[in-house]
Amino acid sequence: MLRLKFRNWRLTSTPSRNYIHSNAVRVNLHSTNLKLGDLSKSGRIEEARQLFDKMPEKDEYTWNTMIVAYSSSGRLSDAKHLFHRNPVKNTISWNALISGHCKNGNKDEALSLFWEMQFQGRSFNEYTLGSVLKMCALLGLLLRGEQIHGCTVKTAFDFDVGVVNGLIDMYAQCRRVSEAEYIFKTMPAERRNNVTWTSMLTGYSRNGFAYKAIECFRDMRREGTQPNQFTFPSVLTACGAVCARRVGVQVHGCIVKSGFKTNIFVQSAVIAMYAKCRDLATARALLQDMEVDDVVSWNSLVVECVREGFKEEALSLFGRMHERDMKIDEFTLPSVLNCFATSRTEMKIASSVHCLIVKTGYGSYKLVSNALVDMYAKRGTMDSALKVFERMVEKDVISWTALVTGNTHNGAYEEALKLFCKMRGDEGGVSPDQIVTASVLSASAELTLLEFGQQVHCNHIKSGFPASLSVDNSLVTMYTKCGCLEDAEAVFNSMEFKDLITWTALIVGYAKNGLIEEAQRYFESMRTVYRIAPGPEHYACMIDLYGRSGDFAKAEELLNQMEVEPDATVWKAILAASRKHGKIETGERAARTLMELEPNNAVPYVLLSTMYSAAGRQEEAANIRRLMKSRNISKEPGCSWVEGRGRVHSFMSEDRRHQRMVEIYSKVDEMMLLIREAGYEPDVSFALHDLDKEGKELGLAYHSEKLAVAFGLLAVPDGAPIRIIKNLRVCGDCHSAMKLLVTFCIYKNWKILHLYTTMEATKLQTYRLLHFLTTSPSGCRGQ
Repeated sequence: MLRLKFRNWRLTSTPSRNYIHSNAVRVNLHSTNLKLGDLSKSGRIEEARQLFDKMPEKDEYTWNTMIVAYSSSGRLSDAKHLFHRNPVKNTISWNALISGHCKNGNKDEALSLFWEMQFQGRSFNEYTLGSVLKMCALLGLLLRGEQIHGCTVKTAFDFDVGVVNGLIDMYAQCRRVSEAEYIFKTMPAERRNNVTWTSMLTGYSRNGFAYKAIECFRDMRREGTQPNQFTFPSVLTACGAVCARRVGVQVHGCIVKSGFKTNIFVQSAVIAMYAKCRDLATARALLQDMEVDDVVSWNSLVVECVREGFKEEALSLFGRMHERDMKIDEFTLPSVLNCFATSRTEMKIASSVHCLIVKTGYGSYKLVSNALVDMYAKRGTMDSALKVFERMVEKDVISWTALVTGNTHNGAYEEALKLFCKMRGDEGGVSPDQIVTASVLSASAELTLLEFGQQVHCNHIKSGFPASLSVDNSLVTMYTKCGCLEDAEAVFNSMEFKDLITWTALIVGYAKNGLIEEAQRYFESMRTVYRIAPGPEHYACMIDLYGRSGDFAKAEELLNQMEVEPDATVWKAILAASRKHGKIETGERAARTLMELEPNNAVPYVLLSTMYSAAGRQEEAANIRRLMKSRNISKEPGCSWVEGRGRVHSFMSEDRRHQRMVEIYSKVDEMMLLIREAGYEPDVSFALHDLDKEGKELGLAYHSEKLAVAFGLLAVPDGAPIRIIKNLRVCGDCHSAMKLLVTFCIYKNWKILHLYTTMEATKLQTYRLLHFLTTSPSGCRGQ
C-alpha cells in the first residue's frame, strides 16, 4: 500500500519538477541577460562576449544585446557575424546593425540592409527610418532620402513625429529647404516639438536664410515651445550672419532665463555672435567672465576675429591662450596662421608659432600643414612653403592649391604651371578644384600660353564644376591677353554674373588690341546699362586707347570727365599719349604727378626723357636722366618671353646668353634688312643711351622684343603663331618695326602682300601670324 502511494507520488510530481526546472532556467537566463546588458553598456565588450559564449540558452534579448554592443562600439564585422548566426532575428536585430553602419558612415551597407529587410518581408519601425534618414542627412544623400520618404508614405510612418523630424532635417541638410519647409508647415502645429522647430530653424540658418531662421525662432516662442541647447546656437549663427546684434542680445537674454548660460556650446555661440557683429568688447568680457577657461569658446573667438578681419585681436587672444597654458588645437592654429599670412606681423613671430606647432606635434595634421604652406606662400617665402609641402605625408587638393596659387601670386608663373602638371600627374594624382584652376589660368595669361590655357579650360569643363566667377574672370583675362578676343567674348556672354574684374578684363583686352569701337561699347554699356561705376583702371585703358589711336583730344576729355580720382595707372596712360603726340605741357604735368605718387618708379623719368629727345630738347632730356641717377632710380630692364619647343625663353636688350644667340642675331639682321627695304627708319628718340646715331640704331635693333621674334622664327613650328610677352611697354620704334614684320609673318597659303610681290618666299622660311602683347596696362600691340 505504501509502495503504491509512493509510486503514485513520483508519477504525479514529475510535471511539477519540470515546471520548477523551467522557471529556474528562465530566472537564470533573465539574470544573465541583465548582467550581459550591464557589461555591454559599460563598454566591457570582451567580458560580455565571454559571458555570451558560456550561456547555454539564448533568447532574442541575448542576441540583440550583443549585436547592439558590437554595433555601438564600431565593431561592425563582429556585429554582422553574430547577426547572421542569430536564429531569432527581429526588428531590433536589423535596427542594431543598420544603426551601426549609419553611425560609421557605411552608406552602402546600411541601405543594402534596409532594402534587404523589406525584401525579406521584415517590418521596420520608426527607429529604422530615423537611423537611415539621419545618415542620408549627414552624407547629403538626397536621392536615397527621397526614396526612404516614399517608403514612409507607403507604410504610414509619415505621421510619426520622429520620422517627420528626420525628414525635415534630411531635406534641410541636403539644401532642399523648400521641401523641408513644406513638410514642416503641413505638420499639425500641436504635434511639433522642440526637435521639429530646431530642425527647421537649423536648416534655415545653415542654408543662408538667416532672417527666416530668426522668424522661425520667434514663431517657436509664440507657440510656447521651449528652445534647447541645439536651438540657441543655430539662431545665434543666423544673427551673426546678418549682424542682427539687437536680436542676438534678446536671444542672449532668453538663454540666461532658460538656464543654458553655463552650457559650453551655447556660450561659444554667444561669443561668436558678438564677434560677428563686431562687438569684440562684449565678446571678450563674456570670455573673461566664464567660470573656467573653455578652449572651445576661446578658439571660437579667435576664429571669428580672423574671419571678421580683426587680425591683431586674434593674435592677442592666441598669445593669452598660450600664457594660460590652454590647449591649442588643430582648428585654432590655421586661423592664427591665416593672420600671419595677411598681416604685417614680423616673420619671426610667425616662425615662433611654427616652432610651437612642431613641438606640440600638430605639424603632422593636414589642416595645420596646409595653413603653414598657405601662410609662407602668401608672405612670399616660397622656399619655406615648399619645405613644409615636401614634408607632408599626405597631400590633398588644398595643399597643392596653396603652393600653386602662392607661386602665381609671387610671379613664379612657370613654377606654378610645373606644379600644376605634377598635381594632375602620377606624383600628385589630385584633381584640381576651381581655386587652383583660376590660379593656373592667371599664370597662363601672364605667360600668354594659349594652348596650355585652352587645355585647362577643357579639363575644367569636363570636371563638371558649377559656374565660378573667379574661373570665368581668369578665362576672360587669359583669352584677352593671348589675343583671342572672340573666345574671351564668348566666355563673357556665357557668364550669369559679372563683376568689376570681368568688365576690366574685357575692356583691357579690346583696348590693348586697338579695337576702339568694341572697347568703347563695353565701357559705355558698363556705365549706362549695368550701372557699374568704372574704376581708374577702366579710364586708363580708354585713355591709352584714344592716345594710341591718334585722338589725344578725346583722351584728355575723358581725363577731365573722370568720376574718380586719377591714380598712377591713369597718369601713365596720359604721359604715354602725350609722348606719342608731342604734348609736352600735358606730359610734364602727368610726369610730375607720377613722381609724387610713385617716387621710385622710373616710368615718368624715362617717358619724359624720350619726349624731350623727340622734341629736340636734348639738354632737358639729359637733365631728367641726371635727376633719375641722383635719386638712385633705375629703369626696370625690359624683358620679352616667347614659347618654343615646350619651353619659355626670355630675352633682354642686347642679350647674348642664349645658346642659339649666333643664329638669333643673324635672324635679327635679316629681319632688319627686310623691313628697311620696306621703308623702315629707326626712331632714335627711343634710344636712352648717349651714343652716336649708328650706336643708337644698333641698340634699337637688338631690343628684347626683336630678339624674341627672331628666336620665334627659328624655333616655333611651321604654321604655329609666335606669341611674345613683355614686362614693359613696347617702345615706339619696336612698334613700327613689328607692324612691318607682320606683313611678312602671315599664315601659310596666304598670298604675300602686293608690296612684296618680287620677294622670294625663301627669304622667310615660314609664314606665321605674329601676336605681340605686353603686360603693361597701357601696352600696345602691333596692328
